[in-house]
Amino acid sequence: MNELIKKIQQWSIDRGLDQQSPDKQLIKLVEEVGELAGGRNKQNTPVVTDSLGDMFVVMVIYCQQMGLDIEECVSTAVGEISDRKGQMVDGVFVKEADLDPYDVKSRLVTEDDR
Repeated sequence: MNELIKKIQQWSIDRGLDQQSPDKQLIKLVEEVGELAGGRNKQNTPVVTDSLGDMFVVMVIYCQQMGLDIEECVSTAVGEISDRKGQMVDGVFVKEADLDPYDVKSRLVTEDDR
């Protein structure tokens, strides 16, 4: 993975992207998320694969522009979620701090609902 990140960073440097506004990369990331959603909706695996790869490239360049290390960002996120508690709500894991006990109970599916 480290070699791929280095290749992306060099590609960015060769094209001068490393010196551009991170705001443009953020817009590009949102564009790629839209393509991912479209690919998912159409069950088009090649589009999903390409979109995920493009999102990673954009995130590496965004980090480069911001002076951040993508691996450190991912490591920080993994550290935050490793012991996270919460529950599934409508197929989405919701961290404990974001759970509203009254609202969640009304949306949870019980055995009687199945």
